[in-house]
This record gives sequence, C-alpha cells and structure tokens, in this order.
Amino acid sequence: MSDRPATRRRLLALYALCLGVLMIVLDTTIVTVALPSIQSDLGFSRAGLTWVLNAYLLTFGGFLLLGGRLGDLYGQRRLFLAGLLVFTVTSLACGLSQTQFELIAARAVQGVGGAVVAAVSLSLVMSLFTEPAERAMAMGIYGFVGAAGGSIGELLGGVLTQTLGWHSVFLVNLPIGIGVYALCAALLPRESGSQAQRSHDVAGAVAITAALMVAVYAVVNANEIGWASVRTCGLLALATVLLLAFWAIESHVREPLVPLRLFLLRNLAAANVVAMLWAAGLFTWFVVSALCLQRVLHYDPLRVGLAFLPADLIMAAFSAGLSARMVLKFGIRGPLVMGLALAALGLALFARGPVDGAFIRDVLPGMVLLGFGGGMAFNPLLLAAMSDVDTHESGLASGVVNTSFMMGGAVGLAALASLADLRTGALQRAGSAPLIALNDGYHLAFWLGALLTALSALLAMLVLTPMQRPTEAPSTAGPAADHPAQRGAGFDQGSGQI
Repeated sequence: MSDRPATRRRLLALYALCLGVLMIVLDTTIVTVALPSIQSDLGFSRAGLTWVLNAYLLTFGGFLLLGGRLGDLYGQRRLFLAGLLVFTVTSLACGLSQTQFELIAARAVQGVGGAVVAAVSLSLVMSLFTEPAERAMAMGIYGFVGAAGGSIGELLGGVLTQTLGWHSVFLVNLPIGIGVYALCAALLPRESGSQAQRSHDVAGAVAITAALMVAVYAVVNANEIGWASVRTCGLLALATVLLLAFWAIESHVREPLVPLRLFLLRNLAAANVVAMLWAAGLFTWFVVSALCLQRVLHYDPLRVGLAFLPADLIMAAFSAGLSARMVLKFGIRGPLVMGLALAALGLALFARGPVDGAFIRDVLPGMVLLGFGGGMAFNPLLLAAMSDVDTHESGLASGVVNTSFMMGGAVGLAALASLADLRTGALQRAGSAPLIALNDGYHLAFWLGALLTALSALLAMLVLTPMQRPTEAPSTAGPAADHPAQRGAGFDQGSGQI
C-alpha cells in the first residue's frame, strides 16, 4: 500500500510528459492546413512557403541527437523544462509574427526546443518506469499519445484556422506549454545529471544542420534563380562540403554525435535510407494534398481537416496495438513492405485527381490507403533500425532514424514542391489555364512521392534481414517488454517523429 502514492505520482508525471509530446507532435501537422492562409497573409511564394515547415523540421532533426546528449550531461529534467520553455515562448513568437522572416526565424528556434523535448521525454519515461511490465504500459501510452497527436493535427488545424485564423495554430501551444511546465516541475524527480566529462559534439550538430539547411535553401530557390546558376551550384557545393566536414568530425571526435560504425549495420543503414525516402512521400502527402484540397478543390480549412480524418483514425488504430501485433505475428519486413506499397498506391491515386474531383471518388481512396500504409509501416521501420544494435544503443538507433526521417521529409518536400512549382510555371507559360496548371504541378509532386515511397518498399524487401518472430505473442505483463515490438511501442506516427 505504501507504494500507491509513488505509483500515482509517476503516472501523473507520465501523463504530463505525454501532454508535452502531444504538443510537439501536433506542431508538425497542425500547420499544414493553415499554409494557404499564411501564404495569403504574409505573401510567401509557392516554393518559399515550404520554409514554414522546413525551418522547424531541419532544426528539429538536427538537434535531436545533441538534445539527448545534453540531457545526459546536465540532467533530463532540467533539459526537458528548458526545451519546453523555448518551445512555448517561440510558439508565442510564431503566433505574433507579421513578416515572413519573423515567422521562419521563430519556427527555426521552435524546432530546437521541440527537439530537446522529444529527445529527453522518452528517457524520462524510461527512468520513471524501470519494471518491465510497467515500462511496457508506459511506452504504450506514450506511443499512442504521439500517434494521436499527429492524427488530430490536420483536423485541429482546420478548426482553428477556420474559426480563429492561422495565428491560433501556434498560440494554442501557450496554455498547453504552461500547464505541462507547471506539472513537470512539480512531479519529475530532481537530478544532478552526469558529472562525466563528455564531448558535446556541438560541431557535428552544427555541421549537419547547416549542410541540410543550405541544401534545402538551394533547392527552394532554384526555380527563381535557375537550377544551373552559379548561386544554386555554389550552395549545393557548400552543402556537400559541410556534409564531408560532418563525416570528418564524427570520424575523429572522442564521443561523436553519430558513431559512424552504426552505418555498417545492415538493417540500421537500410532503415535510415527507407526512412528518408518514405518521409519525402509522407510530407508530400501532408502538405501538397492540403494545398491541393484548398486551391484546386476549393475546400475551406475545416473541410480539409475532416478530409484527413479517415487516414488519421486508421493510423491511430494501428498505433493503439494493431501494428505491434502484426510485427509479433509476421515479423518486421512483411508489414513494412506492405505498408509502404499501400502508401505508394495512395499517393499515385492522388496524382490522378481532376480539377473537379469529388471526395468519395478522388480523395477518400487515397486517404484510406495512406492511413493503412502509414499505420502498418511506421512501427516496423523503427524496429528494423533497432534490430541490429544492443539494448543500450537502442535509443541512439531510434534517434538516428528519427533524424533521417525528419531530414528526408524536409529535403524531399523542398525538392518536390520546387519541381511542382516549376511544372506549373512551365504549363502556364505554354498557355494552360491556371487551375489546370496548378493541379498538374501537384500531380507531379504526388507521382514523385509515390515513386520514392515505392523505392523505399523495394529497398526494404531486398535489403532488410527478416527478424525471427516469436512462436506466440508475448504478454505485456512480463518479459515481453524486452521484445522489440514492445520496445517500439513508443513510435510516434502521424508527425513523422519516430
């Protein structure tokens, strides 16, 4: 009986942490429905609009691994609260932005805060719940909340944009952030942090983040200044040099941000490539379909959010346990390949939508297929990355594939959106009607996203080593928590955050 108050306190701390994760996950998808309103109000170009997402995704992905390392050094609780404070304050700055620069700058800093919260929160959950059955329960709740956040993002974004304007999709974080900060400050146990002398590898984090931001900037602006221009080629060359610098830093630093030996592991290396290709298709779906529904089919923001609801509900159902049970029964490779194939087919269906398309005929089938595909593929993708590493490195492996996912989504979205814009401009100059040209540009982005997703399915089928599945599904009440399918219960779907 004496343990009951302590258990209740840990559960309350878990719910507070999950609420913080919910806010971070929401911020990835809630913005997509508001993009046309942001573009109209602040005057973004079609290609430049991707920076509203990419500024957040790039700093988020770039600082995920460093955030975890800093938590080890200075204390998980302290870093979580600091990241939460940065995220909440910059959410206010986003909501009050009046210019393109203000919004993009605030989104970039917001990504840093979100990365710290995301990197540290899972470690805090694992430190709060050390007994296997309790940890499996806590990870299940954590994973479900993360998936639910991604799932309701478009719907909530549609409601807020429709009723209160685009600023509200950022300002909604204020009451959540303040409440989570107060709860976690009161409930999380204090800690001093590791006193070991460790390298932060700030240089590695700066090099990889700068490389990707330079590359995305070059791609986003290539349509306006020319793909073969000196400026575009020079920026891409600079990005290459920065990537090589990152590789050199990781080869020589005492405690690298990403130990390069990990990429010699077959499943981990393949999972990272699969994650990058799939993320390009996934973010194309999130962003381009939301734009297409509003600009081509003339949906209002609320109707856009409702259009995503079938996919959201399907992915939430898989995150609640269907995905883990599929892995336990069929292993990793089968559900992953099938899920990616269904997602590729869903994107291909979007690529055939006419300018006078109907929801039941032209929107719903693709949404349903992408819901099933994403729901089936997300959990096995993380498990594939973790299957070749020791238990003590599973967090690092998941962080690496997380980073690959976010970076693949950012770079892929920038490239595909730029190519879509290039296609639209060429058709308009050739005499096509503006709406038809715009729709054909979106079709190109969907086809390319479908191709990249299909390539990820092919790679998963040919390269990944099948994981031996157990003879019977283990119970979550005991050692089953040590099975990879149970460790993977914390895979955050919907947002692209693993």
